[in-house]
Amino acid sequence: MTEPPAPHPPSPDHEPTAGGGAGARRSGSGAAARAARAARATASAVLIVLTCILVPVALLAVWVEDIALDTDRYVSTVAPLATEPAIQDAAVHRITEAVGARVDGPQVASDIATWLQSQGLPPRAADALKGLGPQIDSAVNQAVTKIATRVVESDLFATTWRTANRAAHQAVVHALTGEGRGAVGVSDGEVTLNVGTAVDEVKKELVDAGLKPAEKIPDVDKQLVLFHSDQLAKARKGAHLLDIVGNWFPVIVVVLGALGVFLARHRRRALARTALGAAFACLVVAVALVVARRYYLDHLPPQVQSKAAAAAVFDTLLRFLKVSLRTAVVLGVVIALGAYLVGPGRLPVAVRGASENTADSAARWAAAHHVRAGRAGTWALAYRRGLTLAALLVIALVFALWNHPTVLTILLLVVVLLAVLAVLALLAASGRTEREATRPAPGPSAD
Repeated sequence: MTEPPAPHPPSPDHEPTAGGGAGARRSGSGAAARAARAARATASAVLIVLTCILVPVALLAVWVEDIALDTDRYVSTVAPLATEPAIQDAAVHRITEAVGARVDGPQVASDIATWLQSQGLPPRAADALKGLGPQIDSAVNQAVTKIATRVVESDLFATTWRTANRAAHQAVVHALTGEGRGAVGVSDGEVTLNVGTAVDEVKKELVDAGLKPAEKIPDVDKQLVLFHSDQLAKARKGAHLLDIVGNWFPVIVVVLGALGVFLARHRRRALARTALGAAFACLVVAVALVVARRYYLDHLPPQVQSKAAAAAVFDTLLRFLKVSLRTAVVLGVVIALGAYLVGPGRLPVAVRGASENTADSAARWAAAHHVRAGRAGTWALAYRRGLTLAALLVIALVFALWNHPTVLTILLLVVVLLAVLAVLALLAASGRTEREATRPAPGPSAD
């Protein structure tokens, strides 16, 4: 018997077998799939982090565009300052300075004593009269302060304040974008209010009261410094950029967040993390505003006459921004909680199970008392998921179109959504109960 010929060694350009080719292709496709998943995960993470960072920036953009640049809203914001005690005290002090500086008590006493001496008044009595100069100064200052306080606390000052601030809205625009001008001036980092109207009113009342020297009060610097910041010029640049972006910025941020959640592998978890991350970012900015307020008040320059007035103006101008930040924090927590409750965790499953059992019990009780939902129950049972999604979309649309939503707005919409979901659960339970009641009983077996 002859031996079989030895197999020839494969040549270097030997083609792989069909099985080997399929394995290589599977290996290549698996690597490509893993690379694609990694790319999607990376893109999702980047978009979610970017969204969390940009949410407070978007709120700032809305504040600049919609609050600071809306005249009616601005006037309604600053109008209460006219009755703020700190603002009134600062205005009285500034008006008293502007008026009282032009009434020289010693000079008035000297003039009177000289005239009386020329009419025969003894020199000793004239000297005694000249010594009344400080008392005249004090009396004039008291009279000016009393009249200035009455003017500032009157409706005239409140009306003047609102009128001036309506025109002053142009100066707020000027402070943030470099455009506009009004009774509130912005120059070299200082925000000032012209109190000339109040000074003129005090001057008129002094003259009417018989204080003739008040007629000589000339036009003086009547600017009340309300706010001072060396960084105002830098803030203008950022505000101008935000003004250009305007109300489109929040839409862009929402789209980025939605895209990040869509690309995530576990979208429910990604939604919860995005909401919590955005809420945390807004909380950090809110805390930063508190720190910035304290730092600003502790480093007020000499140009600011009243620390309390500066604090009142600071708080008033940033009030709506703080409300927006609190609203964003609460909204993020609500969305994260909703995403958790629809998940597979033990507590969410228990909560949903208890809700379904409660709805079924209510439906059986209603059926026993001949209260039925009819076709509405059957329809709700068949399309419950679609109806729930539609309710969520409607609530989201209402929130998006709500003019300046607050924490109370969120709580109201959450209550409405829970009520709608409860009604759908009851209708679906009623439809399920009716279906079970009309189901034919099993017949006898063929045996």
